[in-house]
Amino acid sequence: MSHDTGRPIRSTVVTSAPCRVDMGGTLDLATFHLPLRHLDPVTFNLALDLRTRVRIAPYTAGRVRVSSRGFEPAEFPARELPFDHPMGLMFGIAAYFDASGVAIDIDSASPPRSALGGSSVAAVALCAAFLSALEGMEDGDALKERAARIAQSVESAVAGVVCGIQDQMAAAFGGVSLWHWDGEGRYRRTPVCDTGGTDPSAHMAVAYCGIPHDSLDVNGRWVKGFLAGRHRAEWVRIIELTHAFAEAMAAGQWREAGELMNRETRIRQSMTPDVLDETGMRLVESAVALGCGARFTGAGGGGCLWAVGEAGDMAAVRDAWVSICAEIPGAKLLPPAVAWHGVTTEGAEAWRASVS
Repeated sequence: MSHDTGRPIRSTVVTSAPCRVDMGGTLDLATFHLPLRHLDPVTFNLALDLRTRVRIAPYTAGRVRVSSRGFEPAEFPARELPFDHPMGLMFGIAAYFDASGVAIDIDSASPPRSALGGSSVAAVALCAAFLSALEGMEDGDALKERAARIAQSVESAVAGVVCGIQDQMAAAFGGVSLWHWDGEGRYRRTPVCDTGGTDPSAHMAVAYCGIPHDSLDVNGRWVKGFLAGRHRAEWVRIIELTHAFAEAMAAGQWREAGELMNRETRIRQSMTPDVLDETGMRLVESAVALGCGARFTGAGGGGCLWAVGEAGDMAAVRDAWVSICAEIPGAKLLPPAVAWHGVTTEGAEAWRASVS
């Protein structure tokens, strides 16, 4: 292997992975689940069938080019990749695999900066593409786990802050899951719903607020408060509510799930009132008034919200949310379909269809 040229990409590979909605987030950060390990800290997430597709293809020797919707294409020498670039995470992953002579194209079905885990999803899909192209790995649990762990490690390194792994796990494995964090670098997945049971999509709504999302400040305040010994009882209660929420979802107790979601949301608001902005407050209040639960995704502060409830009540929530979103530039409802399959390798025709 030449230090000057790295590992060239010889063939085109296309992969895709889903984004997610969640409850009990933040607990996937080691800062939280290590000292709370005795309480079985968990995060619930549901993969949405809004997939991010990544294509890697042969390119000019010694160069790495990244193109993603919403960003200016960027190209650098493989030995001079900038990790502080807006697409620094993708360059960081290319550097991890020592990739060179590669064009990386990214196309996402989810809105930009929507708090649905989009950058982590793209990272998982890119890792899977490199694992396929450079190491010959095929679709399966081994590839999924490696892609998730590499993506999370590189993201933490590039960001210079504590990063969790729930976004990457949802992207890698898909489905509806309760993730248990054991504090020793391992995890355990409990499937909450499966393809043979009730489809939760009819009991959900997802809305994009049309406002760029920045989770660093909210997450940072949660982390700083926890490190200082504040709000420990609140985080214990969030663990309990997340366990109960997953049980209610598994049992099809949609109204109960919604009430548990509302309790968790109120706790988060008590710690960080701006976790819901004005639009988010309107969406949550309308869902609660109609007998459903609603909360932000990710760390809130803009981006997306999702709701859970009985099918008839959810139809009314969707109508109310459509009316609210019509008043907000860029805001809209997103399809709530579950992505039962996580990261996967696809044919070139999937890429053509996604960008057409």
